[in-house]
Amino acid sequence: MAGKQSDTIFAQASGVGKAAVAVFRISGPACVAALAALAPGAVFPDRTATLRTLTDPATGEALDRALVIRFAAPRSFTGEEVAEIHVTGGRAVPAALARALAAAPGLRLAAPGEFAWRAFLNGKMDLSEAEGLADLVEAETEAQRRQAVRIAGGALRRECDAIRAALLDAMATVEAQLDFSDVEDADLSEQSVRAAARRALDRIDRGLASARSAERLRTGYVVVIAGPPNVGKSTLLNAIAGRDVAITSPFAGTTRDPIEVAVDLAGYPVVLVDTAGIRDAADPVEQEGVRRARQRAEDADLTLWLDDGLGRSGAPGGALIVRTKSDLAGADAPPSTDGAEFAISAKTGQGIDRLLAAIAERAVDGMATAEPAVLTAARHRDAFAEARSALASILAADTIEAELAAESFRIAAAAMDRVVGRIGVEDVLGAIFSRLCVGK
Repeated sequence: MAGKQSDTIFAQASGVGKAAVAVFRISGPACVAALAALAPGAVFPDRTATLRTLTDPATGEALDRALVIRFAAPRSFTGEEVAEIHVTGGRAVPAALARALAAAPGLRLAAPGEFAWRAFLNGKMDLSEAEGLADLVEAETEAQRRQAVRIAGGALRRECDAIRAALLDAMATVEAQLDFSDVEDADLSEQSVRAAARRALDRIDRGLASARSAERLRTGYVVVIAGPPNVGKSTLLNAIAGRDVAITSPFAGTTRDPIEVAVDLAGYPVVLVDTAGIRDAADPVEQEGVRRARQRAEDADLTLWLDDGLGRSGAPGGALIVRTKSDLAGADAPPSTDGAEFAISAKTGQGIDRLLAAIAERAVDGMATAEPAVLTAARHRDAFAEARSALASILAADTIEAELAAESFRIAAAAMDRVVGRIGVEDVLGAIFSRLCVGK
């Protein structure tokens, strides 16, 4: 992160453009001085909204009537002295306030994410909560919002803390026996060590079981629209998107690169991918497009294989077969004649709602979990997998060796620490000394 933590930073926290209100945030030791320069003689009590006229410190010209809220350290988002300034939205007023703040002694424009970075450094949030906050900002569907709120609220941190506490307790018991040989601890036995490893492992496995669904919810359920050329793939994509996102043409080979459109189905994120028509092409560029289409279909969560009823085949296993251009064959034409599960017309809209409902049902099944998912990123999953491997080594051993068991518990606990951004050995010593009378 650019800059020093001792700097005082500012930035516009609300969106740029025409709006009723624009919000600026200031954080750092020069925060109070900056407010005094903008509103000479004004008093801004802690956590109290105060309406004052702000002036340009350089010219004395009035900038705007503003609502100012000061948050005294450490009871603020960043843990530092913080102020939020609410001024008239638009372009001119926020621009004038930004110039005045930039000219104030000791203030500089914040780097992207620097307020959250300071909150992390000052113990106001952990890494997983910061990731949840970022996901919340980017959430586009209700399901994404619920998951992001859960992570930003500390769900993953609490899960890691619970697993870590059990691991530290087991590790402290083992290391106490190693470091203090005169201490007789009846709890230290192969059975107790294996039981501790098994309890933590079961909890880790529950998290890993929902990891794929959580990550899919974060990035979107991928549905690839595939099939031979000119069966209506791009037309279907445009019909679902409600706009012309893909070029349609009666000529084969129009689509080369995959085209993606994100949609919200039943509150869940779905990414629709239009691909090149699959056929034996002579053009090298189209051949690459076909190769990419096959690859995307192979990697997709669901493939829609479109067929216009001309007898062409090649649908991959597990694909949803969709008969297109049903308006040309008549609205009552049975889709079962060519093995299709759905009959649609992108031109008239016939059958599209039913197709979208089926896609939504599969997306919900692919992203919903029995228990609230907490592992939303690859690094979370990797850390849990590392902890699982360490604990599994304890259970796989024929005989428990205290040194190896302690190291395995330490590796698993460190993996939990990495998830939340907290690493330290002092906690292990604290656990030992709190349980044992060392001076015995």
